[in-house]
Amino acid sequence: MSHHIVEVRDLGYTYPDGTTALNAVNFRITHGEAVAIVGSNGAGKSTLLLHLIGHLTPQTGMVQIGDYRMAPQTARLIRRTVGMLFQDPDDQLFMPTVGDDVAFGPLNMGLPKEDVEARVENALTTVGALHLKDRAPYRLSGGEKRRAAIASVLASSPDILVLDEPTSSLDPRSRRRLIQLLAEFHHTRIIATHDLDMAFDLCPRTIILHGGEIAADGPTGDIFQDEALLMASGLEKPLSMQGCPSCRHPRR
Repeated sequence: MSHHIVEVRDLGYTYPDGTTALNAVNFRITHGEAVAIVGSNGAGKSTLLLHLIGHLTPQTGMVQIGDYRMAPQTARLIRRTVGMLFQDPDDQLFMPTVGDDVAFGPLNMGLPKEDVEARVENALTTVGALHLKDRAPYRLSGGEKRRAAIASVLASSPDILVLDEPTSSLDPRSRRRLIQLLAEFHHTRIIATHDLDMAFDLCPRTIILHGGEIAADGPTGDIFQDEALLMASGLEKPLSMQGCPSCRHPRR
C-alpha cells in the first residue's frame, strides 16, 4: 500500500527571519505505523507536520506521500491522503454546527449529498460525538471540540493521520478518552506531542527532533529509557516510567 507511506529525505527549511527550523531530516514511515514526533519547544515539530500536508514546501530535500512528491501541483492530491488534526480545534471548527464542519471536507471533494451525510454520521459515531451534530462548535467543551475536529478529519477518509499535540489543554478524563480512541485507529498515525506518556501508550516508534535535526529514531521504550538522550534533547522520562518518588519503584 504505497499510498500510505511517508518518506522524508534531507528535508531543510529556514524561515524568512533566518531561523533554521529543519536541517537534513530523514525518515520513512510505512503503512499502519504509529510514530511519535517529540522534542522541546522550537525543535521543529510543527514545521515538519506542515510539510507533510503541503502547507510548507521544502526548500531543500523532499517529502513524498505514497506515489506523490510534495509540490504545489501535487498538494491537493496529497491532502486527500493525509488528514491533519491541528493543535487548536478552533482552527478546524468554523461552521455554524458540528455537522456542517464534518461535512465540509467531503462536500469539497464533490461527493453526492447522500454520501456526505453517511460520512458525517459515520465519523461522528466513530468518535462518540453523534449527539453533537447540531451543536455550535463554540458551545463545546475542549474534549468535545477535539472529538468534533477528529471527526472532521475522518470524514474525508484519509489514509494517514497527522496530529499536532492532540492532548493539549484536555482534562484528564478527556485525555484518557482521546488516547483510547486513537488506539482503536488502524491508520498510519504521526503524532507530534509533548505528552510522552501518550506517546509511550500509543506509538511503538519515536523520533526525537532537537534543533531541527533528528536526535534519535527507534523503539519508544528504548528511547525513553535513555535519560542522557532525553536530557540532551530537553525532555524527561514519561511520568509512568519515572517511578514512585517515595519507594523508587517504577509506576505501573
